[in-house]
Amino acid sequence: MDGNFAPNVLHPACPSRQVLQHLTSRWGALVLVALSGGTMRFSALRRALGDVSERMLAQTLQTLESDGMVLRVAHDVVPPHVEYSLTPIGMEAAEHVRSLARWIEGRLPEILSQRGECQSSR
Repeated sequence: MDGNFAPNVLHPACPSRQVLQHLTSRWGALVLVALSGGTMRFSALRRALGDVSERMLAQTLQTLESDGMVLRVAHDVVPPHVEYSLTPIGMEAAEHVRSLARWIEGRLPEILSQRGECQSSR
């Protein structure tokens, strides 16, 4: 797309779709929530997320870094020490994702109840 377009997430060629996918993917959203608490090393971030593979976490962090959401700082020490934190735009995105997560948590009993009603009506 050229510079003379209005971003529109519903348009198939708009790059905003990719960014939306990165931020709302399972691991992208969870990384944003985890890093909203502050800077973390890779291993601590992996533990915080629980069941993410090392490869998937690395891939997610690289994607969010390329979108300007995550800052990766490698310290020149042995063993290697790498820290991840949110950039200002990443912090803003994380707040939106955290708001959605809080809404889900608050409505979880109702959502689960609806799931049960849907399953029993099948």
